[in-house]
Amino acid sequence: MSDRGNSDIITHKKIGSGHPYNDLKQIAKIHQCDMSSVEFAKRLDEQDVLRDRRHEFCLPKMKDIPGVDHSLVDSGSDCLYFAANSLGLCPKKTREYIDMELLKWAKLGAHGYTDHATGLPWATCDEDLESDMATLVGGIPGEVAIMNGLSVNLHLLLTSFYRPTPHRHKIICESQAFPSDNYAYQSQISLHGYDPITSLICVEPRKGEMNLRTDDILAMIEKEGESVAVICFGGAQFLTGQVLDMQAITEAGHNKGCYVGFDIAHAVGNVPLYLHDWKVDFACWCTYKYINASAGCLGCIFLHRTHEQNDFPKLLGWWGQKIESRFIMDNNMNLTPGARGYRVTNPPPLLCASLRASLQIFNKTTMGEIRTKSKLMIAYMEYLILLRNKCSTNKPLTSVINIITPSDPEQRGNQMSITFPNQDVAAIFKELEKRGVVCTIRKSSVIRFAIAPLFNSFGDVHRLMTCLDQALMAVNAK
Repeated sequence: MSDRGNSDIITHKKIGSGHPYNDLKQIAKIHQCDMSSVEFAKRLDEQDVLRDRRHEFCLPKMKDIPGVDHSLVDSGSDCLYFAANSLGLCPKKTREYIDMELLKWAKLGAHGYTDHATGLPWATCDEDLESDMATLVGGIPGEVAIMNGLSVNLHLLLTSFYRPTPHRHKIICESQAFPSDNYAYQSQISLHGYDPITSLICVEPRKGEMNLRTDDILAMIEKEGESVAVICFGGAQFLTGQVLDMQAITEAGHNKGCYVGFDIAHAVGNVPLYLHDWKVDFACWCTYKYINASAGCLGCIFLHRTHEQNDFPKLLGWWGQKIESRFIMDNNMNLTPGARGYRVTNPPPLLCASLRASLQIFNKTTMGEIRTKSKLMIAYMEYLILLRNKCSTNKPLTSVINIITPSDPEQRGNQMSITFPNQDVAAIFKELEKRGVVCTIRKSSVIRFAIAPLFNSFGDVHRLMTCLDQALMAVNAK
């Protein structure tokens, strides 16, 4: 594909000034590269300030990935991994840190709870990681706790914040909320004796659209706010990759007297977050997606400092007790203020060890650097898709790719979600698997590519587009 004569692929009229596409054009001009060329991808990787982070992860090989057709790939090469929105890759330090805790257990037994000489003392292993985690979400000391899993934490938080009355009993969420979140809202409503049919308000995209409009969310809050107890959205939408305006939603909800929270599982480690400054009441997330902390790893919660001393209903457990009275065992709860008071039981040291390995990589950069690269990478992929669509009119065995992720860089993170009108999407997905592309398919019609700036390269994106074109041709040739 050639860049010449295609400057209108993404126009200034469409994107406005300051779009990362303009940065890509400038880089191509400086290096005199065709933007669709392998050389251009190499140039982008050469000037990537995060390029060394890639070497801190275990990159799966083609020979080890299920579904790969080894006649189509170099079996010894790295797979094309675009599934960090499902599971991040394993940091190389993970095994060392887990082995460290296993050895401590073998050598010290129960003394490992207080041993500070190696690894993490088990009694405070979660607390030792809180500061690094708080940095990723824009929290301050006392606002973040590491505990449980995401859905459990959402229930624990709703137990406090969803206290319905005959006048305020509704929850506002998105129609395409992650199913587990929707189940939590429905069950919490039912547990309090209300009917989800009348108490759960799901904001829908407009007809013919895939993404929510901020104006529509704010209009719903304005309309229903007086009867709403809790507003809870995903910070980044799991299907489309849309990043919501969390600050605007929070302000609008507070103006109506509602509590406002977010499931930021797809936003944390993806986009910069400022939960404290935005005055978000609560949030919860997992750590196995963009945080790369291992499958099923620990969840986290955020509780704004304004609720540090709240007397809300809580499901209590002994790990919410202050450390100085935790082992007195007199059944008198001396609750830790803030987020730690929501902890129910002691943390798993082996999972904290894997989380430690990933957070150390984040500590070598900033979310600002990660965000800068992700904007460029998504814009680069968008450009290649749109250019490919324009060129596909001359290729009878290919078809148009429809991007459902927002084109506005501020409304998208590291994810590109695409559909294929009138195509067998499952067959396209299978062809991508044959070529060693690891991505995800949802609702049988949307293929999602998560671009993780810590370990994905611009060369990966260029290779992906070649594989995608080959997959489409293979499906349409049948």
